[in-house]
Amino acid sequence: MKNSLIILVLWAMGTYAGAQTLDPYILGATSKQEISDLKPLLEKALTGQGFIIAGDYNPMNDPDRWVVVVSHNELISAVQKIGGLTGFAATLRVAATKESGVVNITYTNPLYWGNAYFRNDFDKVAQHYDALAAAFTAMSQAVGTFDGAPFGSEKGVEVDKLRKYHYMFGMPYFDDTKELGEFDNQQAAIDKIDGNLAAGKPGVALVYKFQIPNTELTLYGLALSGEKGEENFLPTIDISSPQHTAFLPYEMLVSSGDVYMLHGRFRIALSFPDLTMGTFTKIMSTPGDIQDLLSQLTE
Repeated sequence: MKNSLIILVLWAMGTYAGAQTLDPYILGATSKQEISDLKPLLEKALTGQGFIIAGDYNPMNDPDRWVVVVSHNELISAVQKIGGLTGFAATLRVAATKESGVVNITYTNPLYWGNAYFRNDFDKVAQHYDALAAAFTAMSQAVGTFDGAPFGSEKGVEVDKLRKYHYMFGMPYFDDTKELGEFDNQQAAIDKIDGNLAAGKPGVALVYKFQIPNTELTLYGLALSGEKGEENFLPTIDISSPQHTAFLPYEMLVSSGDVYMLHGRFRIALSFPDLTMGTFTKIMSTPGDIQDLLSQLTE
């Protein structure tokens, strides 16, 4: 009888864990200060919790949106442990967005993105993500009126589905990446990308470049402009409040001389899991447009 009870409890715990849902973003805090005044306060709060600031920018050049991209030793350790495409997980994003006279300070939910990018390896790095979640909470408490509410999906995404996420049948998974270039070695790839960025390829600009220590993994974050850029697609898909400003910037990963981007139909859907197919059809060309913009950097 005792053994049967233990088995029942373990089964119930497993069922609960499998049914746990996560949202892509968290509303950390709100503030009545202007974004320009919040920037130094937010950066101080982030570095005070061990975050490494990789870069920042205004998506769409919108003064009411600001994103700061961060890494952390916990993230670095997790990526070093697993390697490969988990290099896309080396940074997370914090946003300040002015809506209805109030600035929402939001960030990418580390548990959501960690499960999506590490997939079945997430349990091997879960302790790093628990520490990250605590650091984000402490940061949020220091920059405004604390909230802590998850958002971005009405029902959330179940963890087991997140680890094998795709929007629907026939749509790409995490590892269905787009290869943007192949080079003889890591340095050759980086030199080509840096050279093209310095040359000022149209519609694409550097937000950050982050080298994961002791690996052949370098992650770039790029601002996308022009008729195929952020001003073209973000207003169509970012239609709920709080806004999903922390969706950006778009990333490109250099891994042992090969250059990858996450498929737009994966990366965008993961960031906006509740959008209808009708809305996605309005940006049908966007995944290809993003690939075209980033491919300029490897040609």
